[in-house]
Amino acid sequence: MESDVQQALKAFTSRFCDAWHEAYATWPQSEELYGVPSPCIISTLQDKVIWQPQPFEPAADLSAVERAMDIVLRADIHPFYTTQFAGDMPAQFTGEALTLLQTWSEDDFRRVQENLIGHLVTQKRLKLSPTLFIATREDELEVISVCNLSGEVVLEKLGTRQRAVLAPTLSDFLSRLEPRV
Repeated sequence: MESDVQQALKAFTSRFCDAWHEAYATWPQSEELYGVPSPCIISTLQDKVIWQPQPFEPAADLSAVERAMDIVLRADIHPFYTTQFAGDMPAQFTGEALTLLQTWSEDDFRRVQENLIGHLVTQKRLKLSPTLFIATREDELEVISVCNLSGEVVLEKLGTRQRAVLAPTLSDFLSRLEPRV
């Protein structure tokens, strides 16, 4: 049975792909991912790839992050990173632009886990409560994360205590996201 996060993520991905089809009559394209192997690639053009989401196989979770940090992660963050392989997706939440991060391949999943560990190590060193990033903003010092204590989705200023609650849960946040193509 799919979790609320899996359902909300798949629904947003579908809205994103539909918006891309409507705007460009094709699947999503990415110049940034050109030359990076992935099961998502359906075609390679001169300077970009055309991709579509694919199931995340083989099944995985973020237990390596939990072991490295000696921490238990919220159950809803695991399916965010392991439901599908997909490209990062530009979106907006209450009119604010962001890029929803996704896992592009098995190699990318290892890199994401390393980055999450690095993020958590920095927070621990600064005595900040643990968060797990899910999206970036244009301002490189701002990320959108899930608070591991409360489950709230927050906009945080990296390296500071500045956090603003955006949504009570990850599934609520994903359900309210709008594609930006």
